[in-house]
Amino acid sequence: ILNASSNALFVIDESCIIQMVNSKSCEVFGWTEEEFLGKNINMIMPANVAVHHDEYMKNYLNTGIKKMIGTQREVTACRKD
Repeated sequence: ILNASSNALFVIDESCIIQMVNSKSCEVFGWTEEEFLGKNINMIMPANVAVHHDEYMKNYLNTGIKKMIGTQREVTACRKD
């Protein structure tokens, strides 16, 4: 089902570790599936966002308060190259 999407999709766990990735993600970002799996999702984020991402996730998991989760927004992401 992930590979049927025309969008890059990632499935992460509560520690922000990539568990699944679709082929479009590999095409868009330039990493292989093997390079993605087991890595922190912040690998595709600009440094100024990546340094805060894990803390945002921890806050959500501890409080249940959604600040960014479930919202639609456009963000900058980084390719391998």
